[in-house]
Amino acid sequence: MSMNSINQTYVCETVERRGDDAWQYLFQFSVKSPSSLFLLQLSAISLISQLMESLFKPLGQSTVVSHIFGGIILGPSFLGQKDEIARTLFPQRGNLTLETFGSFGLMFFLFVMGVKIDAAVMLRPGRQALVVGLSVFFFTLILPLTFVFILKHSIPTHDHITDALYLIALCQTLIGSPVIACLLTELKILNTDIGRLAISSSMFCDVLAMFTTVATLSFTENKKANNGQTPIYSLISSFALIAGIFYVFKPVLLWMLKRFQQRKLIQEVLIIWIFLLVLFSGFLSEIIGQHYFLGPLVLGLVVPDGPPLGATIVSKLETLALRLFYPTFLAVSGLQTNIFIIRLGDSWPVVVVILFSCMVKIGAVVLPAKYFNLLNADALVLGFILNARGFLQLILFNFWKHGQLMSDEEFSLSVMAVVVMTAIITPLIRLLYDPSKRYFSSSRCTIQHLKAESELRVLVCIHHQDNIPTIINLLEVSYASRDSPLVAIALILVELVGRSNPVLIAHQADCTLDRSSSKATHIINALRQYEDHNAGYATVDAFTAISPYELMHDDVCRLAFDKRATIAILPFHKQWAIDGTIEKVNRPIQNMNLQILEMAPCSIGILVDRGVLTKQISVLTARTPYHIAVLFVGGPDDAESLALGARMAKHHMVDLTVIRFLLFGAENSKNRKHDTELIHEYRQANLGNEHFVVVEEMVRDGSGLAASIRGMEDCFDLIIAGRRHEENPILDGLHQWSECPELGVVGDILASPDFRSSSTVLVVQQQRLRGRFSGRKMMNSGLVHDAPAGSWSIMMER
Repeated sequence: MSMNSINQTYVCETVERRGDDAWQYLFQFSVKSPSSLFLLQLSAISLISQLMESLFKPLGQSTVVSHIFGGIILGPSFLGQKDEIARTLFPQRGNLTLETFGSFGLMFFLFVMGVKIDAAVMLRPGRQALVVGLSVFFFTLILPLTFVFILKHSIPTHDHITDALYLIALCQTLIGSPVIACLLTELKILNTDIGRLAISSSMFCDVLAMFTTVATLSFTENKKANNGQTPIYSLISSFALIAGIFYVFKPVLLWMLKRFQQRKLIQEVLIIWIFLLVLFSGFLSEIIGQHYFLGPLVLGLVVPDGPPLGATIVSKLETLALRLFYPTFLAVSGLQTNIFIIRLGDSWPVVVVILFSCMVKIGAVVLPAKYFNLLNADALVLGFILNARGFLQLILFNFWKHGQLMSDEEFSLSVMAVVVMTAIITPLIRLLYDPSKRYFSSSRCTIQHLKAESELRVLVCIHHQDNIPTIINLLEVSYASRDSPLVAIALILVELVGRSNPVLIAHQADCTLDRSSSKATHIINALRQYEDHNAGYATVDAFTAISPYELMHDDVCRLAFDKRATIAILPFHKQWAIDGTIEKVNRPIQNMNLQILEMAPCSIGILVDRGVLTKQISVLTARTPYHIAVLFVGGPDDAESLALGARMAKHHMVDLTVIRFLLFGAENSKNRKHDTELIHEYRQANLGNEHFVVVEEMVRDGSGLAASIRGMEDCFDLIIAGRRHEENPILDGLHQWSECPELGVVGDILASPDFRSSSTVLVVQQQRLRGRFSGRKMMNSGLVHDAPAGSWSIMMER
């Protein structure tokens, strides 16, 4: 047939559209393109998920609940009931694209979670974690399956419900350490005693559950595919894939990493190759009959966690994975959930099995907890944590749903069980477990109430090795002597990057550090020199805390509590450049300091280090006096500063000047009389000490106080001031100019860039007892009671 023989007729029709139909026409036209439809769906999911997160976060809920509930709102349970919304926003033709994106993103999310997990902790957990993990795994594997078997033969149920009950019961053994890590991070208890035990035990339990899951998927996938492959073949192929990743992919990665490090090149090519390996491992998982998540997760485990490679991968992928891929997958699971098709009359066995499994898991935690003398409340909280649900359970539910091993009704009920269980557990954990209450003590851990013959225990937190000269000078002038020795507890603060489990390392006195930890090596070597200079009078215990900044305050408080520290010295969040300007501002350090000030079990000192401006000489080798000033306005914090200064005045290289500010015309005030008596006590104790001088300066208001302080520029090497003061007219007008609440009014003036001085500043807060100041007592009037020993464990560095 030729082209000329074809008769074509074109009919043009003019359709008049009303204003309300015009928008609908444009809307429908805009989503005809698959890309436009996908972007619209992704935008709607992200918007609703973020809205739900904002609404549920004040209620103490986790992001798992928020994102799944956001998908449920968009799904057939709520908005999807209207046909126009369902056809327009989530038509059948767009499901494949959205699910593909969720699956693709989930691979990279699981890969990132695997990178952040330390495989050594999974295979070599502590004794407590080993016993808890074994107990939880075997009890939640045997008892729920036995319960389902009894239930099957006791009541009449449909065959498909019976099959789903076995799968749901088996799913309870999969705890999911990535899920636990996300939950503990949101609850801000990741590096607490319970948090560390939960992570370690869940990691070990995951090792056992992974083999169980691989075996289960091998049987269920082959049953679904019916491709002639036996389950044994799929199981052997799965273990061969895992072995290949460990013994082939891992050596290649390490070789490539070593090669790129030797060339000192940016590792962009290496990162691209790793991303390709993620996709390839997912492909291999699918063709051997496993779920695509197996390969990327195992590949993430073999990538060295932490700097340089693990931290680089996490920095490039974590935001995208946690804020886009992860919420999208949760929301897609919610989109497929229809709560109106759930019939409890037929599906109540599913609810009973889930509740029974949760109770078994709690009992499996409480049983070994009794053996390890864990508190009942802590054991209950640990049981709640290990009952948390998340994306790993949803992966299996989706897999079984698509494989027709689980009906839509059972899938919807299982997803709702994840939401309800997590929604109940998260607030209960917040209510039952508050680690800050463990650090409140009725015993006095202050310098003011320290007995003369007692040792001074100083916890120094080191963020940067440039602060070491100033810290050593501070320790030296704190005067270690035969009658009152000094114990320095050095805690090196390292941000947790590229890992999910925090670590607290104890550096032994004779430890040899490798070259990778050069920062810790330099710091510890400098502290050892101070210890050798004061042999017999001073000792140094060194630790390294590797944890997120938002959780690091717990490491500081826990170490201070266990080591019975008298005062903890914290780094200031600003660093000075050599020209006197502010070089760096670290807000996470500031937030950490504020947290510690609220919950510390001892006195606190915030160190404002300006040593870079003067290149100060060490007091250990100096020949000139070290000039120290104590600014005294009044109150418990100033009393603590005075006690510290009086101890420093005993050092032969220290000249101490106590500058007491008095309000003009307030001679008869009660507080002023108390302060006069306190200073008189210190004067009497330092009779004959020419290095101890008290100067009184009269001021009329806050501006006069500020002017007097600014007149001290470059007069002293170290200035000590109290953080908080009782209501005092001498401070009127200064609070509104305060920029750093952790320093108080006087400390803020001393740390301000307007105070053009090279002096080091130490702002002191006296220990609070049960949320209060420890009181206004005279020197040596209180007794120091030993704090009870803690039960936390640390990693000993070899």
